[in-house]
Amino acid sequence: MHRGRRTRQWLWQWRSNPLRRREDLVEAWIVLAVWTVVVLGGTLVGLVTARAADESFARLRSERHAVPAVLIESTVRAVASTEGVQDNLVRAKVRWTTSDGSPHTGRALVDSGRKAGSTVTVWFDDEGQLVNPPPTAAHASAQAGLLGLSAAFALSGLVYGAGRAARWRLDRRRVDEWGSEWDRVEPQWRRKTM
Repeated sequence: MHRGRRTRQWLWQWRSNPLRRREDLVEAWIVLAVWTVVVLGGTLVGLVTARAADESFARLRSERHAVPAVLIESTVRAVASTEGVQDNLVRAKVRWTTSDGSPHTGRALVDSGRKAGSTVTVWFDDEGQLVNPPPTAAHASAQAGLLGLSAAFALSGLVYGAGRAARWRLDRRRVDEWGSEWDRVEPQWRRKTM
C-alpha cells in the first residue's frame, strides 16, 4: 500500500493564491510578530532585568560594611531539617564599638553554635543600622541571572498568550464566515442532490 507523502510548503501564508483569505495573511503577521517579540524582546528584557538586579546587589555590597562585634549570649547550634538542609545563621545579641569609640548593642544574624564572648562579624548600612549581610558576588550573579530568565519567560508568556488569543479570534471569525457561506450555498446544493 502506497501512502502519499505530504509536502510541506514553507511560508505558504505569504504566497499569493486564490484560496488565501485576508485572515490567513493577518495570522501570518501575528505569528511573525509574536515570535519576533518573544525572541528579541524576551532576550532584551532578560538582559536588562539581570543587569539591573546585578547593579542593585552591587550597590548593596558597597553600602553595607562589616564590623567586628562580640557575642553577649551564646547561640544554639542549628539542627538539620528533615531534608538535611541546615541554616547556620541565628539572631543573637552582640556588642560593637563605633568609629567614634561609643559602645552599642543589638541583635544580628550570626553563625550558630558560638559561645558568648567570641568575635563575630556584623553588617551595617550607611545609616548605621544593623542589616543582613549582602549577597556574595557569585550568589548575586546567580540571583540576577534567575531574575533575568524569569522576566524573559514572563514577557514571552504574555506575548505568546496574546498571540494565541488573537489567533483564536481569527479562527472564530473564519468559522463564522464558513457558516454564513454554508447557509448561502447549502440550499442550492440540497436541491441538486434531491
